[in-house]
Amino acid sequence: MTALALRSLRHRPAAAVATFMAALLGTALMASFATLVESALSAHDDDRELLIIMGGIVGGWAALIVLFSVASTVGIVAGQRTREAGLLRTIGATPRQVRALIVYEAGVVALLAASAGAVVASIGGPALFAALQRGDLITAASEYAGGPASLSTAAGAVVLVGTVAAGIASRRATGGPAAFSPRQAEVSALPLRRWRILVGGLLVAVGLASAVVTVTVTGKAGDAYAAMQTSGSASIVVGVGLATLAPGLLRLLATPLRPLLARSGSGHLAAANTTRRAHLLAGTLAPVIVLVSTAVGTLLMIGIDDRTLTAAGDPEGVGGTITMINSVVIGMICLFAAIMVVNAAVAVVAHRRTELDRLWRLGATAGQLRSSIVLEAAVVAFVGILLGLLGSTATAVPYAIVRQEGVVPDGQLWLPPLIALVAAALTIGAAWGAQRRSAR
Repeated sequence: MTALALRSLRHRPAAAVATFMAALLGTALMASFATLVESALSAHDDDRELLIIMGGIVGGWAALIVLFSVASTVGIVAGQRTREAGLLRTIGATPRQVRALIVYEAGVVALLAASAGAVVASIGGPALFAALQRGDLITAASEYAGGPASLSTAAGAVVLVGTVAAGIASRRATGGPAAFSPRQAEVSALPLRRWRILVGGLLVAVGLASAVVTVTVTGKAGDAYAAMQTSGSASIVVGVGLATLAPGLLRLLATPLRPLLARSGSGHLAAANTTRRAHLLAGTLAPVIVLVSTAVGTLLMIGIDDRTLTAAGDPEGVGGTITMINSVVIGMICLFAAIMVVNAAVAVVAHRRTELDRLWRLGATAGQLRSSIVLEAAVVAFVGILLGLLGSTATAVPYAIVRQEGVVPDGQLWLPPLIALVAAALTIGAAWGAQRRSAR
């Protein structure tokens, strides 16, 4: 099965590239922050706390998004093997052998990508450390000390999460009798499993608890940045929690849109797919939720911080420097999330080549197929933006309250529409481009 796994990778380039990109970029981002934690162990006493905050807390935000994105991408790719798994079982392969095939493939790709990501982080880590020194956030007495320990830990975490996600998805792909397995790809998914509902609900609860703590505890502390440490992660955690529940939420929120979409032939097909095949389209919805929730929540927080510090007076310019560093870091995280939106959209549409070919042979025109895919992507983008904006309030609202701006921030109200427009453009554009490639 190992040899078969290695050979099959050559015939599934789209899936392999999707997994490779998620693991590569995720490892590069995680490992860059991990090197700051390792550097803190030997840093000057005055710099140790900030390095731990940047590497541990801010890096922890990035790690949550990275690990979720890797698990989601691997889960999408592995879940698309249901038909292949059924065919292998009908010719004599055991469920254990099929699961091994899927896990080996995901493990090999994740290992190669994580190794390459660690190499990228060996350059990105020193660059991030140097940026902190140039901003006078850490002194020249501290030296960069990131090395194999932090790089290998981040890479190992990505490989482990990818392998576990492939194992879980492979079990679902091989569930049931072998004769039934090929049909599982054609029918609606089963309701969300209890463990997924539990994890999603727990993450949302943790994020909301952080928002409450921001208003009641850290917002009243003497440290001006204590509130940022608790509220900064709230929108990220809530966003990931909502993304975990994406299949059920898409089915629920897309149902009211069916009458509107069903007025045309292409719209009728799109409306049916967004509800009956929500388990498939949820692979695109999840990163959209995370992108919007993270970008809107954290960027509004940075804007609030910049305005309130300027109004209060900041003669040493420390607040401006911290705002700049935070903007760069959050920008990196948002860029990763945006790439994952495109990555997931392409992976989902590429998997549907057989379906599109079958519809074409039944008489659907290229324009009808393109309209159907674009309408599906538009619905996914709309639902993702709606849920992402809801998740962003877990950071923006409590932080605005503790900084005396009220429930609604005093500025940057143009930001949510801009992020929503970018998320919609990425989702619809990636689906349209992937459909054109599949049509050819």
